[in-house]
Amino acid sequence: MTVHYFGEENSLLNQFIAEIRDVSIQKDSLRFRRNIERIGEVLSYELSKALNYQKETITTPFGSKEMSLSKDKLVLCSVLRAGLPLHQGLLSYFDGAENAFISAYRHHPGGEDAFEVIVKYFAAPSLKGKTLVLTDPMLATGRTLENVFKALKSHGNPDQIHIISVIGSTDGIEYVKSVFPQNTHLWIAAIDRELTSKGYIIPGLGDAGDLAFGVKL
Repeated sequence: MTVHYFGEENSLLNQFIAEIRDVSIQKDSLRFRRNIERIGEVLSYELSKALNYQKETITTPFGSKEMSLSKDKLVLCSVLRAGLPLHQGLLSYFDGAENAFISAYRHHPGGEDAFEVIVKYFAAPSLKGKTLVLTDPMLATGRTLENVFKALKSHGNPDQIHIISVIGSTDGIEYVKSVFPQNTHLWIAAIDRELTSKGYIIPGLGDAGDLAFGVKL
C-alpha cells in the first residue's frame, strides 16, 4: 500500500487539523463538520492527481481546446455516521461519482476493552471495473476498514482502491497494509503513534461522530 501523508507539509491543511483537535474549538459542531469537509476537499484534490486521464477536445465560444480529463468511474463509500462530513467534502470535488454507505460500529461485550466490528446497513452500486474510494475519518485499529472491505467484495472487484482518512494511528495503518491489496493508496492528513486499550487514537481528537452530530446513547 502507498501512503500519502500530508501532515508534515506546511499548508492550510494543518490549520483545519488543529481546529478539529482543539477542545476549545471542536465543540462547535457546525465548524467541526465544515473542517472535516474541507480536509476531504484537500485530500480529494491530491487524490485526483493519481487518477487516469485522457485527452478530450472542448468547444469554447471562440474555438476549441484539448484538455486532459479523468475518465475513472468513482464510487465513494463512507462509514456511517462519522464519515458523512468527509463524504460531503469528496462530493464537492467528485460530483459525478456514485455513492455507497455502510454502517460499522464497535461492540464491546460486557463493556470490556476487547471489541468486534459489526456491519449492519449497506447500500452500494456495482464496483466492478470502477475506482473505489473508502472514507473513514479515524483510522484507529484498521479493523473497521477491514470489515467494510469484506462486505464490499460481494459487489464486484474495483480496478483501483483509495482510502481517505483524517487521522490515523501507525498501528492501524500497518494493519490496513496487511489486509488490503498491495496497490491500494491511503491519503491521510495526520498520523498519531498511540492507541488506548480500547483502540482510540492518542492524542487524536475524541469521537468524530459525536463531535459532528451529538453524543449517542
